[in-house]
Amino acid sequence: MTTYLLAGGGTAGHVNPLLAVADGLRARRADDEILVLGTREGLESRLVPERGYELLVVEKVPFPRRPNAAALRFPARWRKAIADVRRYIRERGVDVVLGVGGYAAAPAYIAARREGVPYVVHEANARPGLANVLGARGAAFVGVAFAGTPLRRGEVVGMPLRPEIVHLDRGATRAQAAAHFGLDADKPVLLAFGGSLGARRINEALAGSWQEILDAGWQLLHITGERSELADPGAAGYALRRYVDRMDLAFALADLVVSRSGASTVSEISALGIPAVYVPYAVGNGEQRLNASSVVEAGAAILIDDAAFTPEKVREAILPLLRDRARIERMADAAADAGTRRGTENVIAHLDAALAGRRAA
Repeated sequence: MTTYLLAGGGTAGHVNPLLAVADGLRARRADDEILVLGTREGLESRLVPERGYELLVVEKVPFPRRPNAAALRFPARWRKAIADVRRYIRERGVDVVLGVGGYAAAPAYIAARREGVPYVVHEANARPGLANVLGARGAAFVGVAFAGTPLRRGEVVGMPLRPEIVHLDRGATRAQAAAHFGLDADKPVLLAFGGSLGARRINEALAGSWQEILDAGWQLLHITGERSELADPGAAGYALRRYVDRMDLAFALADLVVSRSGASTVSEISALGIPAVYVPYAVGNGEQRLNASSVVEAGAAILIDDAAFTPEKVREAILPLLRDRARIERMADAAADAGTRRGTENVIAHLDAALAGRRAA
């Protein structure tokens, strides 16, 4: 039996790939022990137990950004976090550690190294977080989701994805998906979404251009987000939804996607071979633009700045694309080449290699 410790969390972007790897390990050998290390504050505190995994808790200890009272308390809190993880590793007989970034990953990397346990790093974003930058220095293997990610010894392995995405047969599911959303399976579909809360810029741009999209011979599946107050015009060929819990069916129906460019979103769309128009979220450190850069360079997508995404931009950039089926087919081929559905298997292969190296030593 092998005992794995999967460390990281905070946001869905960290937790979902971690859980995909956990599910892959459990499906492979049910008698292996899979532990998850996270914080009480992160999304993992809810999602990990719901998925049936044991959550080991470590204190959230942010690296200080300025000299203040928190910075003075940091050294003692940091040492305690590392000591707690070292105790978990010893008491539970951990054989190998996977870190995906976030507050729990940083102490896990140091604890693993001090206990002589190999660890593997996976970075989901094109701009790596501080924990993974530090962890990559001593890792047995470093995997990244996107080409060009500036992480030491990073190997492109793709993103561990949800099983419903990995196993989706878009062609075989298209008729079911069309019936689910009340659309015509024989006509092309533009899928637009901005995450569970929606994207105001995408919603406003489509509110002012949806009729022209329909006039171009396309249908529109528009997921506005739960907080949106955008009115549904009730037009044939325009399916407006506040929230969709079957994104696999939405993807099965999509011939082109307009969306934000979070790491998981780009990875899922590319893995499914769907061409895209990405409108990166303008807040943050610019990671969404970087997440899309490799697929844009591959010819699988185009990128439009959030501030520029208006009804006029839809008419200028997207309507000509909708009328150019040959270009869309070329983009779809490029997306299939740029993406992979094997992210989970690739990360597990890194864990296997790290274990083999330890046992051979």
